[in-house]
Amino acid sequence: MKIAIIYDVIYPHVKGGVEKRVWELAVHLSGRGHAVHLYGMKFWDGNDVIDRDGVTLHGVCPAQDLYADGRRTVREAISFSFALFLRLREDTYEIIDCQQFPYFSCIAAKCSTARKKTPLVITWHEVWGDYWYTYLGIAGVFGKFIEWWVSRLTPAMVAVSATTANDLMTLNGQKNIRIIQNGVDLKRIDTILPHQEVSDIIFAGRLIREKNVELLVRAAGILSSEGKKYQVLILGEGPERETIQRLIHELSLESHVRIIGFQADHDDVIARMKSSKICVLPSTREGFGIAALEALACGIPVITVDHPANAIRDLISEKNGRLCKFSAEDLADSIYEIMVCHMEMKNACIASAASFDWDGIASTLETYYQSVIDANNPG
Repeated sequence: MKIAIIYDVIYPHVKGGVEKRVWELAVHLSGRGHAVHLYGMKFWDGNDVIDRDGVTLHGVCPAQDLYADGRRTVREAISFSFALFLRLREDTYEIIDCQQFPYFSCIAAKCSTARKKTPLVITWHEVWGDYWYTYLGIAGVFGKFIEWWVSRLTPAMVAVSATTANDLMTLNGQKNIRIIQNGVDLKRIDTILPHQEVSDIIFAGRLIREKNVELLVRAAGILSSEGKKYQVLILGEGPERETIQRLIHELSLESHVRIIGFQADHDDVIARMKSSKICVLPSTREGFGIAALEALACGIPVITVDHPANAIRDLISEKNGRLCKFSAEDLADSIYEIMVCHMEMKNACIASAASFDWDGIASTLETYYQSVIDANNPG
């Protein structure tokens, strides 16, 4: 198959769960003999089109700032989508897989390929629904409309979790949504040694409001005031970094809570997870949660918030972690509870990640792509 995968940001230039999924699947599908082309903003010097690890990268426009005032910018989304529309008109593929966010790119992909009748798959990582009003205020009505419109562009829809699939079915009424989850490289994780620097609690992810890292800092403050001075390591960058750093200072936690940013080599993230005791991801919005899956594969339990829009909940049971209320007090209690028994949960954590290897997920996606192509060409 000749496959185009679309997302405006490309791993490892921008790091996050969606970026990691797109890159891993592109590499694994290429390894299975397919011609895989990845379209995004250009983060590299030189030619607009380059090859990396068997994947052809298309830089459709110069890289731009993603955030303004802590929110993704509409300007970047529209600029990327217009450039994508022009570039896709020149190329021909057997199938196109466009990530649902930032929405306009899905519309560009649909319009640019309509005459060629190329089947379009849209992969959904989360559905925002009424959350648009929290995110944009009254202007959220436009975001909600665009999300609704994109959900009707094609019958071929993939969701990365059961939570996202259920939300998507509520949005568009479609019943045949295919769930193809995210994964991890289990063999590689098994070979990585723990980092020499040890921590008690680790967070890994983008520092944005929905991740609620401030809640973790406040929970660390509660535990510290009770004499439980756990070492907390925050791996991430994002618009909330200064706010989080200021809270650390206000609570006098500089000796217990550190932010060290994203790691250049993803193996270092895994190594630091292996040198920690528990992973805390207090998100209230999460389409899947690759960081949680990686932590489980490393053998460390995960604590997350019991919120209906948080798909990490789908991965967690009493054997491999805890769900807590959205409060610093309950999070602190859960941390202390798991800290006492984290070693006893190691085997259960690893076992719960065993079915999420990228090889198997790439095989499932390959089969799904072929079924969509066959349905598009019944003769």
